[in-house]
Amino acid sequence: MNKLMNDGTGGRDNKLLRESAVAVKICGLQDVEVLKSMINLPIDYIGVVFADSRRQIEADKAAELRAVLMDWTAPNRPKLAGVFVNPSMTELESVMEVAHLDVIQLHGQESPEFCGLVKQRFGTEVFKALSFPKDETATEVNDAAKILDPYQNVVDAILLDTYDPLYGGGSGKTFAWDRIPAYAEWAIQHGIALFVAGGLQPDNVEQLIQNYAPDGVDVSSGVESDGVKDIAKITAFVERVKQA
Repeated sequence: MNKLMNDGTGGRDNKLLRESAVAVKICGLQDVEVLKSMINLPIDYIGVVFADSRRQIEADKAAELRAVLMDWTAPNRPKLAGVFVNPSMTELESVMEVAHLDVIQLHGQESPEFCGLVKQRFGTEVFKALSFPKDETATEVNDAAKILDPYQNVVDAILLDTYDPLYGGGSGKTFAWDRIPAYAEWAIQHGIALFVAGGLQPDNVEQLIQNYAPDGVDVSSGVESDGVKDIAKITAFVERVKQA
């Protein structure tokens, strides 16, 4: 994960130094063979979905994917991130016992208190997702601090995504990116990583990085063809992120 150093002004300009490339999270993995085809790519996180979704998998399948990651040949082994929406602690315990996730991503209305309990119980990285309507633009920058302040000591990353009425996230559509700066500002001030998801694909991810400099990007449908992960699109996405 990137570590960003603030120049004291709170802005993301040329005085802000990035120590490493933008992190890449490829989400919604279901197939072992697809994951094996990615084994030489510089990917930082592999996401598996346990919430209701067409990409939903069971814990035993996640364990199979984790076994592939343990044999990863690239310099850095990606971390395995599990995506949940309003899970119970019992559900998390059941999955963790089998899949041994590195990251628990909470994509619902989980409270700061619950996030803290998750981190304390499992000792994993905890990502908290916030979802925005795709057509709504930012109006009050102070909303970011109001929303995020309670999470500052209990999460490792904030992930911004587009709201989907059916599943909460994973809509494949972008939200209004003018929301990002207020959340990025807060993330820098508190030393917490900022990831962006929602409608990303090889053709627009460079624009996002150049204009908003997130610590990481998260993609699923944008690297699929007919609902299946496409290694050519994944490769193009990763190359453009790391070069940007």
